[in-house]
Amino acid sequence: MRVIIVGAGQVGSSIAADLADEHDVIVVDCDGDRVEELNYSLDVLAVTGDGTSVSTLEEAGIDDADMVIASTDDDETNLVICSTVKAVSGAFTIARVKQTEYLRTWEGSERAFGVDFMVCTNLLAAESIVRMIGLPAARDVDPFAGGKVQMAEFEVDEGSPIAGQTVEEADRFDSLTFVAILRNGCVEIARGKTVVEAGDRAVVIGSPESVQEFARSVDPEETAGAAEEVVIIGGSEIGYHIARLLEERGFKPRLVERDEERARELAEELPGTVVMKSDATDIEFLEREHVGDADIVVSTLDSDEKNLLVSLLAERMGVERTIAIIDTGEYVDLFETVGVDVGVSPRGVVAEEISRFTREDDAENIALIESDKAEVLEIEIGEESVLAGRPIRESMGDLPDGIVIGAITRDREYVTPRGDTVIEVGDHVVLFGGIDVLDGVTAQL
Repeated sequence: MRVIIVGAGQVGSSIAADLADEHDVIVVDCDGDRVEELNYSLDVLAVTGDGTSVSTLEEAGIDDADMVIASTDDDETNLVICSTVKAVSGAFTIARVKQTEYLRTWEGSERAFGVDFMVCTNLLAAESIVRMIGLPAARDVDPFAGGKVQMAEFEVDEGSPIAGQTVEEADRFDSLTFVAILRNGCVEIARGKTVVEAGDRAVVIGSPESVQEFARSVDPEETAGAAEEVVIIGGSEIGYHIARLLEERGFKPRLVERDEERARELAEELPGTVVMKSDATDIEFLEREHVGDADIVVSTLDSDEKNLLVSLLAERMGVERTIAIIDTGEYVDLFETVGVDVGVSPRGVVAEEISRFTREDDAENIALIESDKAEVLEIEIGEESVLAGRPIRESMGDLPDGIVIGAITRDREYVTPRGDTVIEVGDHVVLFGGIDVLDGVTAQL
């Protein structure tokens, strides 16, 4: 495809890097220095100019474009870009927005604003965090096959019962497949004799029930469920959505908001949440409200530095697990090194969602692992698939090393993949593998 990406910030650059190998990518941005940097760092054509301008879009080749992705940091600008594109071409448009009001309007109409597909940064970040709250020790959770299958990534701490065990010993669950170990920035396919070491991240694919059981084996001291006490620091849009989604799942979270008017508004909109007006860096308040007894503290303030400070305070007070919103993606690893248990970059989450959508021609669903080094891919098996009508043990011989079949669903029912399992036409298969490996064989699958 010929893809025009307007906005060369973290989101746009990440999407461009993901698509550049297989598509003709043009990036548009007003920042000439950023444009020049992309020309050197990525195999893309970069154009300096205003993406809302027809002349700039024409310079970028809008007449031949198949898709335009509006990924600037301003919602209204992205909507104007899509509207302008629709006025001059038939390109498919994708808009990134932060405010859910635009998403609701778009969902309630037919392609409002000239947008064919819309992603909401704040909502996606909140959904990602809520999925992690439901699983002890989880760093990432993605649903597949309509929720019948989950992929989850777990941190293995020094005190974890599975630290020092082989994969064969740790994988004791019927409908679970241990697919990979992430160690020192590298992705290793999990073999039976592979030893799980403290500090590793384990990637598993299985039924939600088995993934939940495995989570308890990784960290038995944490018990996931609605009884967990969750404290949300900051009544931002993300904080609001986290509380709302937790309420829907039976949780009774507490939320701390400094601004009195915003706190009152949140109290009215969140009947199942205890909203407290205070400065979350006030240690006396935190001690008085026993925040240290919480199972999870999620910090969603408007500053990366404030979120780091709150997370470190919470950890010092005895909170079991801290999750922080980190707006600057480059800080995620740093913040996790100095004490935040899980850092979530909203920009990174939305970049992955857009990249996933643009690559779903050959797949039902995709999740990216370890900075795009590997991926989990859901495909529906057709008659021409190398997997169709054959036992897994036999068909895998025709595929390169490094591909693992993690799960199968048939007629919406979970099927545990084993060597003698015969995959049928119409099955949904969830696979794991390195991006380079999977990209090379997707057509066979």
